[in-house]
Amino acid sequence: MGRVRRLVLDTLKPHEPDIIEVSERLSELPGISAVNISIYEMDRKVENAKITVEGENISYSHVLAIIEEMGGAVHSIDEVVAGKMIIDDAVTPQD
Repeated sequence: MGRVRRLVLDTLKPHEPDIIEVSERLSELPGISAVNISIYEMDRKVENAKITVEGENISYSHVLAIIEEMGGAVHSIDEVVAGKMIIDDAVTPQD
C-alpha cells in the first residue's frame, strides 16, 4: 500500500497554543520528518493556518487528533502526496 508522504491542510486554530508548540507536537509523531506552519489570516480569537507535514508514513488520523487536541480544526485537505517518493504539482494551462 502507498504511504502518505505530504499533507497540506487548511486549518483554523486559537492563538494559543502558538504555531511553535503545534509544530513541535506534530513533528513528534511517528513517520513525520518535517512540519511547516504559516499563518495567512488573523482574527481577534483565531488564526487561519496552512500546515504542511512531510515524512515517510504520515497518519492523517494522528495529525488530526493533535490539531483537534490543541483546539484547532481542519477546514480542508489541500494537497496529498503518496507513493514511493514526493513529487511536486505540475504546472498546467489553468495555473
